[in-house]
Amino acid sequence: MIRLLIADDHAIVRAGLRALLEQHRGDVEVVGEAATVDEAVQLSRALHPDVVLMDLRFARDARTGVDATREIRSLHPPSYVLVVTNYDTDSEILRAVEAGASGYLLKDAPPAELWSAVQSAASGAIALSPKIASRLLTKVAPAVPALTPREVEVISAVATGQSNRDVARSLFLSEATVKSHLVQIFTKLDVKSRTAAVARARERGLLSGGG
Repeated sequence: MIRLLIADDHAIVRAGLRALLEQHRGDVEVVGEAATVDEAVQLSRALHPDVVLMDLRFARDARTGVDATREIRSLHPPSYVLVVTNYDTDSEILRAVEAGASGYLLKDAPPAELWSAVQSAASGAIALSPKIASRLLTKVAPAVPALTPREVEVISAVATGQSNRDVARSLFLSEATVKSHLVQIFTKLDVKSRTAAVARARERGLLSGGG
């Protein structure tokens, strides 16, 4: 049985979420509702729900669902927090996840997606809608070091089948300099061979005709 707390400042939203979840009566129990950040934290402390469905913004409340999430996650034991909101900006998503939210759903998500997310959050798994997951991964992915214009020239020449000596001659460089550029290229593209470097460069659209 998953014990749930619904935290949202709109009574009609709380009623709607409760109605959707009660379709799974026997698997879930809504143990409380909160209309403010303070209520969400206090009820989480008192009721120990497994999952808190958390809105991000509360009318007439200076604090946000992110603040509530951070406090709830610091409780002993902490409840899991599943954000259910209308706001989908990158900054909102990142702040919620950084505060400890186990998932992030938009209020227009299909009922089946909500129930699946509740089950995932209750089990300790991350519950993100595909659209949110894609945006989050793009945002938090480590930056890929860019090739310099000269390195692009070098890998472009290598892609035509030229040897290091040929590349050096065509770019008016020493062969040692070409080798040095290739070492940097391999490192930046995270590859270990000329063939792999050319393939990776094509994948990233660095070569003419590449995607």
